Amino acid sequence: MAFSMTGNDDFDIARREVLLRRIGHELLLQSGDSTSRVLPVKKIAENEYQIRFENDLTFQPEFLVNTTQRVLTKDPLAGDYIVNVLNCGNSSVAYGYAISQNKKDDIVPCKGRKQPKACYIINVKFKPTGINIAKNGYLLGSLPFLAFVGFIFLRAVKPRRSLPEDDQNTSMFTLGSVLFDAKNRKLIIHGETIDLTGTETRVLRIFALSPNQTIERGRLQKEIWEDEGVIVGRSLDMFISKLRKKLELDPNINIVVIRGKGYKLEVGS
Repeated sequence: MAFSMTGNDDFDIARREVLLRRIGHELLLQSGDSTSRVLPVKKIAENEYQIRFENDLTFQPEFLVNTTQRVLTKDPLAGDYIVNVLNCGNSSVAYGYAISQNKKDDIVPCKGRKQPKACYIINVKFKPTGINIAKNGYLLGSLPFLAFVGFIFLRAVKPRRSLPEDDQNTSMFTLGSVLFDAKNRKLIIHGETIDLTGTETRVLRIFALSPNQTIERGRLQKEIWEDEGVIVGRSLDMFISKLRKKLELDPNINIVVIRGKGYKLEVGS
């Protein structure tokens, strides 16, 4: 198989960064700031970007949602995307939402609550659009091409890693007053059941196997994402933040940052 690509995609990606800066500019104006700068947009992964600001700001969630939808309609590569507003100090998620081409799949909570003035980073993650081989190039040889497509398809549908067979019996954990059911992806706290995602379950299970011990950040990233062929630093911070919120019903449990090393699941008596 042989194909050549034009510069159209590179142009679209550069245009996306300009549009993201436009979102930051409008947010500053909405915050009453017409003089400070939107810092250069930072690309932290293949389809993930950060909008950063020179000074603190406040924002209205509804304004942020409407602005991103309006501005990103001009991005031909932007279909589905997730926006998380992170606090600069600890990377916790102050506000987040998801936008889908299929509008009924949008997830936009708590639009009416104005956020306090603080240092924020806006993290925008786009759903990958894939590589359009035929659009901008030349294709030679149908059989090699079909083999290539088959490889990509099998890679895409490869199931996520499940618990190892020798660990199947270690799927129930007691953490303080919390019962963690790793097999069924649930937390039971004071009679209340809280559902976990697959990734949240894998992260918490690593902590639950070694409570009150420091887990290196690199180990968490390697064990959770290496099978998928990509490791995104901010993704770990996002899942840690979500787990903290789900565990906060028990004040004796917390996931703390061990500066320069990683994280620790602290379980009190």
